[in-house]
Amino acid sequence: MSGKHVAVLMGGISSERPVSLSSGTACAAALEGEGYRVTRVDVGRDIGEVLSALGPDVAFNALHGPFGEDGTIQGVLEYLGIPYTHSGVLASALAMDKRQAKLIASLAGIPVAEAIVMSRFDIGNEHPMEPPYVVKPVREGSSFGVVIVREDMSHPPQILTSSEWRYGDVVMVERYVAGRELTCGVMDGRALAVTEVVPLGHGFYDYDAKYAAGGSKHVLPAEISPKIYQKIQSLSVKAHQAIGCRGVSRSDFRYDDRFSEDGDLIWLELNNQPGMTPTSLLPEMAAHAGLGFGEFVRWMVEDASCLR
Repeated sequence: MSGKHVAVLMGGISSERPVSLSSGTACAAALEGEGYRVTRVDVGRDIGEVLSALGPDVAFNALHGPFGEDGTIQGVLEYLGIPYTHSGVLASALAMDKRQAKLIASLAGIPVAEAIVMSRFDIGNEHPMEPPYVVKPVREGSSFGVVIVREDMSHPPQILTSSEWRYGDVVMVERYVAGRELTCGVMDGRALAVTEVVPLGHGFYDYDAKYAAGGSKHVLPAEISPKIYQKIQSLSVKAHQAIGCRGVSRSDFRYDDRFSEDGDLIWLELNNQPGMTPTSLLPEMAAHAGLGFGEFVRWMVEDASCLR
C-alpha cells in the first residue's frame, strides 16, 4: 500500500476553489499519514497534460463545483485510464444538475418540492411562484447564488437579473420548505448517520454557515423520531442508487415537524463529492460509524476505479 502513488486533485477553476483547496489539503495529509505517496495537484486547464506526465496510480478527486464534480474531470480521467474516487461521468453530471437530479429523484418516489426551471432574465419584476420560494443556480454548490424570497417581498431580488450575477443564466425556482435542515451520508451503498445542521447567526445553511468556524452546530445523530431517521437513511440510499453514484454521497433534506411528527419531509439535492474540510459533515458521519479520517480516505482510494 505504501508504494501506491495518489494524485490529490484540488483547487480547480470553479467558485468553490477555496473549499476544494481545504478539502484537498486535509485529504492529502491524511493519505500521507496512511503511507501513500501523495502529489498535490492544483488543477488547471492543462490537467490532462499534467496527469499524463505524473502517471499516478490513483486520482483522489477533491474538486468541488463545475469542472470538478460535474463529469468533466471524470471524463479526462477515463481517457487517461487513471482510477479515481467518487462517482463516474454520468452520475456526476446528473447529480450536479439540480433539474435532472430532482427529476430522477421524483421518478424514484423520493419526495421533492415543486419547482420551475427558467432563465433568470425571465423572472423580471413578477414572482414566478407564490412566495416564499428559493432561487438556486442549477449547476452550483456550497449554496453559491442561493436566494430566499420571503412572503413580504413585493418582487424578486434584483440581483437575479443584474450584471453582478455570476452563477449562470438558468435557475431553479423552488417552493420554500420551512423546518429543520437534515443530511445523511451514503458510503458504499449504505447509509451513514443522519445529522441536523443548525445555522448559528445565519438565515439558512449558506456558505459561511458551512465553512466558517462556529457557523453552524452539527447535531449527530439528529434528534428526531426513529421513523423519520430511518426514512431519511432509506431515501438517501435510494437517491444514491437512482442517480448512479459510487463511493460516497450526501443527501440534504428539509423536515417541517411543527404540526405533526410525520411532518413534511422533502429531499433537496444530492452532493456526489461532499466537502472534506475540518468543518464538513461527511467525515463526522464516518467518524460516528467508527472510521477515523485516515481510514475513511484510505477506503476511498482503495475503492477507486475507472468506468464508475
